[in-house]
Amino acid sequence: MPHELHVLNPATEELVATVPAATPADVDTAVTRAATAQRAWAALAPADRARALRRFASVVDAHVEELALLEVREAGHTLGNARWEAGNVRDLLDYAAGGAERLNGRQIPVPGGLDLTILEPLGVIGVIAPWNFPMPIAAWATAPALAAGNAVVLKPAETTPLTALRLAELALDAGLPEHLFQVLPGEGPVAGAALVDHPGVAKVVFTGSTRVGKQIMARAADQVKRVTLELGGKSPNIVFADADLEAAAAAAPMSFLDNSGQDCCARTRILVQRGVYDRFLELLTPAIEEIVVGDPLDERTQMGPLISRAQLDRVRAYVDGAAGHGDAVRGKAPEGPGFWFPPTLLTGVPEDAPCAVEEIFGPVAVVLPFEDEADAIRLANATPYGLSGSLWTRDIGRALRASRAVRAGNLSVNSHSSVRYWTPFGGFGQSGLGRELGPDALTAFTETKNVFISTEA
Repeated sequence: MPHELHVLNPATEELVATVPAATPADVDTAVTRAATAQRAWAALAPADRARALRRFASVVDAHVEELALLEVREAGHTLGNARWEAGNVRDLLDYAAGGAERLNGRQIPVPGGLDLTILEPLGVIGVIAPWNFPMPIAAWATAPALAAGNAVVLKPAETTPLTALRLAELALDAGLPEHLFQVLPGEGPVAGAALVDHPGVAKVVFTGSTRVGKQIMARAADQVKRVTLELGGKSPNIVFADADLEAAAAAAPMSFLDNSGQDCCARTRILVQRGVYDRFLELLTPAIEEIVVGDPLDERTQMGPLISRAQLDRVRAYVDGAAGHGDAVRGKAPEGPGFWFPPTLLTGVPEDAPCAVEEIFGPVAVVLPFEDEADAIRLANATPYGLSGSLWTRDIGRALRASRAVRAGNLSVNSHSSVRYWTPFGGFGQSGLGRELGPDALTAFTETKNVFISTEA
């Protein structure tokens, strides 16, 4: 009997669906079919590819509510977040469609002739998407890859395959060629490994843990296969004494509680200058305690459940491990069925405690004091990660100095926004390799070919 994936509703633990799990043979068949579809797709005029992707965006737009409700059921996201995620897929497809018609090479001045560069598609792209943001992160790679003339084989996370499968159906409804965009649910060590290892896959895009990212990078090296890796994070939220403390404290909770903290950009290390440390906690504590945690379908809910029992156990272990080292501020969470954990703020823990330097991936943040600007930078860079971060200060000079000094790919000043589809996204260090999104997204899925034409007789 074929192996099946069991999709549970994280808020109720009820079975939502069972989905057949792909085998290595399924991966081989999908890649072979994708290669054929890709050649015909790449031969289309760029304007025709753009029109097809805009039709896909339009069909997604007509199904935003359906996709959002599916995301709530399989991932436990709040309804507002899920609607944004479905809309983000639509917007990414629209944005990438414009790039299809602007994928320009260059003419480089050289003696004795004319030199041109041509950007050609890679072929078949393997995308391995995570469970924390199943729809938008899958689209981060899929939309630009298709726009650049590639085919895509997407393996969603085991716990969240349903929105990806529905997007593949909507792509066909929009008129995209058969087999151009295929979704293969399956287990990482089976279907994911087969996708990485397949010689017909030109590039792998992976979002997930640093541990698995390293394994994928090692496997891809055997074929000198391209990879884009978006991995872990332990991002700082640096609050200087001259900041607007009320604004910083009001913004801090959802900077690490959005999506129940299951976000690699979550600002889970709140670094506060010692002179305003106590005042900042006075402002932050009630904000944490008042977060509404509950039914993801309730419009008032600000935070839903964690994705799974395993993730709940992981988060609980980190918080239990911090006991005895400091104090905890806890919000409220439902009891009974579901993978619930309350918003939690840890104070008084050592700066090198596991909860302070390792990615928890849950609704937990630590608050650490710092002395001055140099000390803030030291603490901010005291992890192997470098994905995102925030700086709160009224001093523009300090904001610029600190932005240069913090080793992270995405920083915000007096805000917590890091990810926009118009701008590049990616990390330093063990947070990953390569960049996604932004105006150069399509070029990450192309080869540059140089052609010299002699003009001499």
